[in-house]
Amino acid sequence: MNIMVIGGGGREHTLAWKLAQSPKCTQLYAVPGNPGMAEIATCIEGISITDNAALVKTAQEHAIDLVVVGPEVPLTNGVVDAMTAAGIKAFGPTKAAAELEGSKSFSKGIMRKYGIPTARYEVFRDAATARRYIAEQGAPIVVKADGLAAGKGVVVAMTIEEAYHAIDEIMEDKAFGQAGARVVIEEFMAGEEASLLAFTDGKTVRPMISSQDHKRAYDGDEGPNTGGMGTYAPAPVMTPAMVERATKEILEPAVAAMAKEGRPYKGCLYAGLMITAEGPKVVEFNARFGDPETQVVLPLLEGDLVDIMLACVDGTLDQADIAWSDGAAVCVVLASGGYPKSYQKGYPITGIADARAAGCQVFHAGTAIKDGQLVNNGGRVLDVVATAPTIHAAVDKAYAGIARVQFQDSFYRKDIAHRALAREQ
Repeated sequence: MNIMVIGGGGREHTLAWKLAQSPKCTQLYAVPGNPGMAEIATCIEGISITDNAALVKTAQEHAIDLVVVGPEVPLTNGVVDAMTAAGIKAFGPTKAAAELEGSKSFSKGIMRKYGIPTARYEVFRDAATARRYIAEQGAPIVVKADGLAAGKGVVVAMTIEEAYHAIDEIMEDKAFGQAGARVVIEEFMAGEEASLLAFTDGKTVRPMISSQDHKRAYDGDEGPNTGGMGTYAPAPVMTPAMVERATKEILEPAVAAMAKEGRPYKGCLYAGLMITAEGPKVVEFNARFGDPETQVVLPLLEGDLVDIMLACVDGTLDQADIAWSDGAAVCVVLASGGYPKSYQKGYPITGIADARAAGCQVFHAGTAIKDGQLVNNGGRVLDVVATAPTIHAAVDKAYAGIARVQFQDSFYRKDIAHRALAREQ
C-alpha cells in the first residue's frame, strides 16, 4: 500500500515510523514531513495542509491507498471528507465529528446532554458577563478559548485576577484570534491528569495504553503552559480498573453520542482526563493522536498500525488484533531557549546519532535543513524516546540519550515521569 501522512511534527514522525514497520506499507509519503521523516518517507513540500483540493490531487498523483491525518486543523477543515469523496481511505474523523475538538462549547454540550462526566461550565460571548460570572464563582477557576488554540488557549487561574487577565487576553486582546470569540469557564477539578487515547470505527472503541503529559515549561510543573514537554506511558494513576471505567463512562458514551447526533466518529479519540475523588472526568476531547502522547503510546503497540487504521476506516475494529507491550516508554522534549514565548531558530543540532546509539528513538518535532546542516526550526525541536521494562529504567535511558543531543540555548525538563517515580518509591 501507498500511505500518506499529513503533518510535519513529532507526532507525525512517530506515526510514520510505526506505519513504516507494517509489511503492508510499500511506499510512505509525508506532506510536508520533516528532516527526520525524510529518512523513512518521501516528503512533499509546498502544499498547505489546509488546501483540501491540493491534498486530494497529491494523493491521486501518488496512488495513495491510505491517508493518515496528524494535526487537528486539517481534520476540522474537512480533509477526511474530501479524501472520502475522492474514493481514498482516510484515517480520522469527518469535519462534523472533529468539532468535538474544534469547539469546546460544542464538546461540553455533548457531554452535558449525554451525561458524560466533566467539570461544570458556562459559555460566554462577551467579556463583561464572563467577568461577572468569575466574580460570583471565585477562584480557582478555568478559562478556555472556545476554538483551536494549538494547546495554549487554557488558563487554570488560581486567583480571580488571573482569571480576569485570561479574559482580557483571550477576548479583548484576541491572543488566539477567532478561537477566543467565545470562552468556556469551568469549575476547577482537583486530581491527577492522564490521557487515554482510543481507536474507534464509530461503533467499537478500543482504548490504547494510558499516558501522562507534562504541560508546564519547567521542572516542578512551574512556568507557562506549553504544547507538552514530555510524556510517559503507562500512567500508574490509570489502573486497569480506571481504564475500564473511563472506557465505559467516557469513551464509549462519547462515540455513541456522536453517532446519535448524526456525526459518526472514526479515527483516534483522545480523552484528556482528570482523575478526581469521584472518578474520571473529561478535561477535553481531541480529535486526533496527542502530541507528545503518541511518542510514548505507539512504541508500546505490538500490533500492525496499518491493519488497525484500516479496521477503523472500514468499520471492522471489533475483529482487529491489538496488543500492547508490558513495558514503559518515556519521551523528553528538547526545546528552544525561550519557548513557549519567543525563541531563536537556525542553531545547528548535534548528537542525534549518539542518542540513537544509546538505544533511544529521536523524533523530529521542529527541525529544518539549512545550508546542509540540521537546525532547530520550532519551539519543541526533538522528542527523545526510550522504552524499557519499567518507568524507572525508561527514564534513565531517555535522559542518557537526551544528554548527547545539543544546540545553542536548548533546554529540557529534568523531571519527566516524576509522579510515576514517586509512586514507585
